[in-house]
Amino acid sequence: MKKKEFIIPFSGLKQGKHEFNYVIENEFFESFGYTDFNSANLGLQVLLNKMSTILEFDLVASGTVNLDCDITSEPYDQEVASKLHLVVKFGETYNNEDDEILIIPHGEHQVNIAQYVYEILVLAVPQKRVHPGVVDGTLDSEALKRLDALQPKEKRDNNENTDPRWDALKKLITDK
Repeated sequence: MKKKEFIIPFSGLKQGKHEFNYVIENEFFESFGYTDFNSANLGLQVLLNKMSTILEFDLVASGTVNLDCDITSEPYDQEVASKLHLVVKFGETYNNEDDEILIIPHGEHQVNIAQYVYEILVLAVPQKRVHPGVVDGTLDSEALKRLDALQPKEKRDNNENTDPRWDALKKLITDK
């Protein structure tokens, strides 16, 4: 899916609500140079409310992306859901400094929403990507076995063998 498919020509549309549906796959993200996803299968619904002076877009996306776990490097499917309300106004010059308001020149007859779609989907993925099997303990991988083997055998008691200089500093924190 190319970026040009997200160019919506609004000049020929009547005032009122219009709906556009897209299926987004990994090629869309690759066109932006983003290669963190192994694969993507996302649905995007775009509702356009055309009024005489402004355009309102409601973007609703959901689906799954296949990622590599940050801990084990095992691939897994991550559920993704995101929404964006975008207002398009007409002005003298193009201005996209605001995340939710886009200003386009008066003579324009189409708007490209590809960048907004890309941003809401990439930002919907959690920063820390952890395989669900790691969380519930059902994943059996070599990386987890190795991490478990390298874990310290005993925990040091904080009260034993501490430097008295540090104890005085710790006391300052607890005196608040």
